[in-house]
Amino acid sequence: MFFKDKIVWITGASSGIGKATALELVRQGAKVILSSRNLNKLEEVKILSEHPENVQLLQIDLADYTNLDKLVQQAIFIFGAESGIDILINNGGISQRSLAIDTGITVDTHIFNTNYFGTVALTKALLPYFVARKKGHIVVVTSVVGKIGTPLRSSYAASKHALHGFFDSLRAEVHKDNIAVTLICPGFVNTDISRNALTGDGSTQNKMDKGTANGLSPDYFAKRMLKAIARKKQEAVIGGKLEVLAVYVKRFFPKILAKMIRKLDVT
Repeated sequence: MFFKDKIVWITGASSGIGKATALELVRQGAKVILSSRNLNKLEEVKILSEHPENVQLLQIDLADYTNLDKLVQQAIFIFGAESGIDILINNGGISQRSLAIDTGITVDTHIFNTNYFGTVALTKALLPYFVARKKGHIVVVTSVVGKIGTPLRSSYAASKHALHGFFDSLRAEVHKDNIAVTLICPGFVNTDISRNALTGDGSTQNKMDKGTANGLSPDYFAKRMLKAIARKKQEAVIGGKLEVLAVYVKRFFPKILAKMIRKLDVT
């Protein structure tokens, strides 16, 4: 029970991967801080947990990333003066379903503000605390699309690629401080990510993709992700056989993958 008595802070915890991970962490004996924009949904997650007394809520909007220092201080002391934080799971984000030519630059900016700058800003705000303690674990939920760009996801893919660049660099910098960095790359997971994805004008898609509908269950995904975190893996690709295979084809046969991607039905 690696997570027993550990304090874990999760963003994007109101639904999908974040919700499933929170519930599994509580089941495994962790104390969990849940964050997202929607406090009502966070309260529902807390009520569903096996031990609601081990769950605290903190509202956060990752797109508004300029004032996170106070929020971090709240999180550090939220379970009491001696509590602290052991693991930060950066899971919050938003996806996209639109051609690059049809996507307004303000939509691109919003995706980056949420997925990249919000995640980086929160990590930077917490990082001095981890460095002072000489321990900590930073987890970032990116995407297979953070390694392979696919149609209709240009800015989403770019924001996830950017996370890989930043956190791979950060891992090298904080190794001496005994801080682990784990990148989790989901393939298709059956969540509302496609329903909530932004279209070219900034409106939500409001429909489920076929790939997402046929994806892994959030509960199964959460269990596999937590195993990777417990092992302090640098990176873990978790998805169906085709998504995992595509990562290796990209590495060794990039031209072949490029041809496959052009014909891919990603709707």
